[in-house]
Amino acid sequence: MKKEASEKVVVSDPQYEWIEEKVLVKEASSKVTEVPAEYAEVQEQVLISPATTVWKKGRGLAEKIDNTTGEIMCLVEVPAQYKTVTRRVLKRPASTKVIEVPAEYAVQRVRKLTQSASEQRIPIPAEYVEVEKRMKVSDEKVGWFPQSAENAFGEPTGRALCLKEVPAEYKSVMKKLVRVPPSSRKVEIPAEYQVVKKRKLTAPPRELRIPVPAQKRSIHKQVKVADERLEWRQVLCETNMSEGIISQLQRSLKTQGYDPGPIDGSVGRQTMEAVEQYQLKKGLERGGLTLATLKSLGVKI
Repeated sequence: MKKEASEKVVVSDPQYEWIEEKVLVKEASSKVTEVPAEYAEVQEQVLISPATTVWKKGRGLAEKIDNTTGEIMCLVEVPAQYKTVTRRVLKRPASTKVIEVPAEYAVQRVRKLTQSASEQRIPIPAEYVEVEKRMKVSDEKVGWFPQSAENAFGEPTGRALCLKEVPAEYKSVMKKLVRVPPSSRKVEIPAEYQVVKKRKLTAPPRELRIPVPAQKRSIHKQVKVADERLEWRQVLCETNMSEGIISQLQRSLKTQGYDPGPIDGSVGRQTMEAVEQYQLKKGLERGGLTLATLKSLGVKI
């Protein structure tokens, strides 16, 4: 044998290819947004002055004579006055809503492993060569044999023979031996990584409801509780309208804090305006010197 049989290990490197891959950059999430309140403007009529009746010059069913001027006065109805006010009302209260934020992706060029590293073992057969080699088949010896013997070494010479030892002959042959048998070694090739910066969700969105107290304010508003109308009331007629009664009336008005003008016992414009103010304040019927007004003022007829 010239060379022993062995194995040849052929290691193939891994194969890669560059591809474009969709990589997640930011995970899908949700966020809470505030929806503001919606308001609407509405118009409403606010009472400025209620309906009244006043005495004006003219002729009619309800009339009287002005003692100061002698003119005929008619009772005229003055309608209530309203004002259109625009105010802001809440149409929809403020709220919150959750908006889904989709995930974000980016296309990156990465190297992908198409074939992993492998090894192939190829058997190598032993090699042989033919050599001629002389082998010792028996030890040396000396013997006496007759001439007729088949194993005679030759013709006898008549000489004396000495028994002499002839050493064996050897030949040095160079032979190739296997010192270390063939083997294989597995080498780990570490994976390759690429650092990609992405945003990671640390806390899910949550809805926090903060109560906002309602804002209120007080407004004064006049509401009509009854429609205006004309009624017949008992009034102080000219027969009973003396200077003493008018003077009592003027003094009572002045005591109550109303200015009737000079206390002269005559019904003038300033006295009737004071009577009108007193009737409005006390909620009495208006339109003249009614008996209910005189009684309220303590005037004795």
